[in-house]
Amino acid sequence: MADFFDVTWASQGEFSAIVSCILENSNIKEQRYVFSKSVSFRAPSTRRIRIWLTAIVCGFLPLTACVKEITACPASGVTLQVLGSGGPIADDGRASSGYLVWVNGTSRFLIDAGGGVFLRFAEAGGSFSELDAIGISHFHADHSADLIALLKSGNFANRERSLPISGPAGDGPFPGLHDYLNSLLNKDTGAYAYLNGYLDGSGNLPKLEQTEIDPDTNKTVTVFSDADSDTRIYAMNVPHGIVPAIAYRIQIGDKSIVFASDQNGSSEAFLNFANDASVLVMHMPVPEDVSGVGRALHAPPSVIGKIAAKTNAEVLVLSHFMARSLNNFADNLAFVQSEFDGPVIVANDLDCIAVGN
Repeated sequence: MADFFDVTWASQGEFSAIVSCILENSNIKEQRYVFSKSVSFRAPSTRRIRIWLTAIVCGFLPLTACVKEITACPASGVTLQVLGSGGPIADDGRASSGYLVWVNGTSRFLIDAGGGVFLRFAEAGGSFSELDAIGISHFHADHSADLIALLKSGNFANRERSLPISGPAGDGPFPGLHDYLNSLLNKDTGAYAYLNGYLDGSGNLPKLEQTEIDPDTNKTVTVFSDADSDTRIYAMNVPHGIVPAIAYRIQIGDKSIVFASDQNGSSEAFLNFANDASVLVMHMPVPEDVSGVGRALHAPPSVIGKIAAKTNAEVLVLSHFMARSLNNFADNLAFVQSEFDGPVIVANDLDCIAVGN
């Protein structure tokens, strides 16, 4: 009888991850890799979090418990943690879009909360009480579906201070932040009316301090500012077909993370917004030969590379993958690297990325 199983996958034959469950030691190990133009590898630091799983391994092995090693972020400096690197289809083992920014071991900022981010937030060790702000890029489900689950979890956090939250204003069939939250939390008509205290700070819940960004402006809007920590969050509209969408820039001292959001890459204003980012996060759900609606919504790999080059990004993070961009991944990555010769990180859920180091 076998006493372990392993799963191996690879992109372009140059990196792989191996998951091994050793029944004797009850230990699952994951190794995640990052590579740059030269396809060099580096493994992020990890912290062991015990998640006991009762399962029948390979269908016939005895019931057992396993320990899962999960990537965790260092206790000092500024770190971006990828909570969800996947897209809207439940076919790749990735959570949908979500990112957590750590500052000196504190989970301060959450950008997007797509499906699966609720679980990843917990696995990462995030704290609702610690959050200083939440930013939602747009109201496609794969960027916002788990927001209400996180708010429900926050109901048990005993948080007293208000929580800033920002997102786009509505346009056409897509709601704005105010209407979206009202549809969830309104005390009379909300789907989760029992959490209506988030709208006004009643019922021992923290008030959500809402900021909507008008979809008709290309101006940069400050949605969060904290002079004591020299931290600001800026937002601006980006083109995502008919969907109002927001890019965010988190500036902490001289370090910056730009979340490009879902966009088709046609905005000249975004190039100025993202200039000289320490880390630029670009979404790559489509392949180079995308056309039609997909192209109206998303930038293909070569355009992603051009944006990273034009904005002088220190590090480019590729995320928000779908099967159509992971298929022939080596070719799609090559299109990015043909335009951008800096370091490229291919995101996986729970990866930690140092900012400005």
